Amino acid sequence: MTKKDVAMEEETPDQVVARASADVLRVVLADDHARMRGRIREALESGGCTVSAEAATAQEAVELAEEHRPDVVLLDIHMPGNGIWAAREIAGRLPGTPVVMLTQSAEEDDLFDSLRAGAAGYLLKDMDPRELPDALRGVLAGDGAMSPRMLTRVMDEFRGPTKRRFGRRSPAAARLSPREWEIMHLLSAGRSTDEVARELFVSPTTVRVHVSAVLKKLRVKDRESALRLLRGE
Repeated sequence: MTKKDVAMEEETPDQVVARASADVLRVVLADDHARMRGRIREALESGGCTVSAEAATAQEAVELAEEHRPDVVLLDIHMPGNGIWAAREIAGRLPGTPVVMLTQSAEEDDLFDSLRAGAAGYLLKDMDPRELPDALRGVLAGDGAMSPRMLTRVMDEFRGPTKRRFGRRSPAAARLSPREWEIMHLLSAGRSTDEVARELFVSPTTVRVHVSAVLKKLRVKDRESALRLLRGE
């Protein structure tokens, strides 16, 4: 280990921010699609960042993060080895190096699993790539980096608005996942299966699968019976 590596391990968060502000922001980029990595690299370099290394698998991301000690690691989720696993490993091995997920997945399970793994941000690939450099600098300054749609999911999880709008909380109903509550609330508001799918950016089949799971949990035969139970009717 070099003297520089030792010094970096001993840096405080304020020193990390100061160094990143003074120097070009160094990023390890992990995504299994080479063309996507190229587009992300171009956006980062146009915004004053430098990509220290690129990885195509979760294992490579962990190894390259340890080797290069970047300011930020930018991870895809659905790549060989699982980006959430990589986030957990990097957060444990390099606690001073923030990890930000950059993914196509708007699924709540991926969002909350990433945050539990230690990710400091969760960005969707449909964002304007020119905003990436500032988002990563914000993370180093102590801000969160999250696409607005996903921030709404986090706020809903803690506020629990869909759960409170139904009148009764039976032991069976309490087992519904946040996504199941969200779908049942939208259905109770008169949305069709296709409308719910469009609003949540999932397929109609996914909505039906979640509804089937709700029926099993509530031990009812149809959607209307489930909604009446959740409303306390």
